[in-house]
Amino acid sequence: MVERAGRVVGGQAPIAAALAIAVSVVALTAAPAGSQVRSASPAPDPELEARAITRMVTAAEVADWARERRDAPAMIVAARILADIRTRRENGDEPFLTPAALLDEAETFAGGDRDLLDQISRERSPDKGVRASPFGAGPIVVVRRLRARETYSFTIEARRNEVLRVAAIGDGDTNIDLALRDQNGAVICADGSRDHYPVCTVARPQAGPIRIEIVNRGEVWSRVQILTN
Repeated sequence: MVERAGRVVGGQAPIAAALAIAVSVVALTAAPAGSQVRSASPAPDPELEARAITRMVTAAEVADWARERRDAPAMIVAARILADIRTRRENGDEPFLTPAALLDEAETFAGGDRDLLDQISRERSPDKGVRASPFGAGPIVVVRRLRARETYSFTIEARRNEVLRVAAIGDGDTNIDLALRDQNGAVICADGSRDHYPVCTVARPQAGPIRIEIVNRGEVWSRVQILTN
């Protein structure tokens, strides 16, 4: 299944299609195009952190909507939005608006529905997303500079049958496209929507390598922030 803003192929609930497009918002350091090294710890970026807060508020609003209607799929979406935001732990009381807490609520709304309970279980799994990549195991958060018309690609191994979400966010000057290919070169997800923030979601990736391709379609260079779960 592939997922894009407002559109789903392969069986997600409509509200999930509409809302589960939030991607990680973090501060990053830039590196030259083509370099495949693990990123150093970045300095905070006030603008990106402000956007992260906006998305946290969105997650809270979606969660309130879900509570009013006892809607498990909507609560799962709220948990996804929140889980995509990386935060720094500070002293004080434990946070109460967390993905785990929202998934607990979603479970109470599921009413024994096996499909929903399975989905909640997958969301709880720490093994979602990338198993191996040139940048190491786990989520990828990296910035590359792409020249005009340049394609940047790298290969990952996704965790089989877990949700894989990939985003490539350009700086706004050019059109950025994104494609995921299996080990045979077949496209398993593509976003060529003529914008600068393509997103791909594959619900149940098969075993084997996946090639991620990011293309700068414009006539000028662009920074691109690449994120996976």
